[in-house]
Amino acid sequence: MLEIQLQEVSKRFQYEWIFKNLNLILYPGSALAITGGNGSGKSTLLKCMAGVIPITSGRIQFILDGKEIDDGEKYNYLSLSAPYLEVPEEFTLSELIRFHFKFKKLLAGISENDLLEILFLTAHRKKKVAQFSSGMKQRLKLGLAVFSDVPLVLLDEPTSNLDQKGVQWYQDLISRYQMNRTLLVCSNDPREYEFSTHKIALEDYK
Repeated sequence: MLEIQLQEVSKRFQYEWIFKNLNLILYPGSALAITGGNGSGKSTLLKCMAGVIPITSGRIQFILDGKEIDDGEKYNYLSLSAPYLEVPEEFTLSELIRFHFKFKKLLAGISENDLLEILFLTAHRKKKVAQFSSGMKQRLKLGLAVFSDVPLVLLDEPTSNLDQKGVQWYQDLISRYQMNRTLLVCSNDPREYEFSTHKIALEDYK
């Protein structure tokens, strides 16, 4: 089981501190909501957790069964969905799914056909992703993240570009497929993190 520890984690861009001295332990199966106003650093913290950008000081540890995971291996244990995350739009939907799951294992018991059905994209499997609406792309990003067999799922503004029906779909998706994994959700919308077991406001770490 994966435990994540943040010790005195701080991030600065030039002379501006985005957050400082953040201490946190995420236990396996927990769900953390990171809240804060626009520009508060929610996405920055998520990117630091994912290893996309470095922290300025402190330490982020991934501990699996008592053993620390090397920084260069952390990506194997997480998935990420975010509005700024680009997907290869020249691929068809089926090509993209097969490409993604060359690098991540699909959740047990889920086939490509199951995934397409859950995402309401079965009829679009041969269509290029470039032709998708913003809502279709968002469901696809969420599906790739949630159905990757990893112990940590990072979600940034997960209902971005989804209508009310899409929000309900997202809530049902998390309810059915969290499966004792650790979730971290960056959001200002309580509908996106109502299942969370913990919540922090980044304004408290300035």
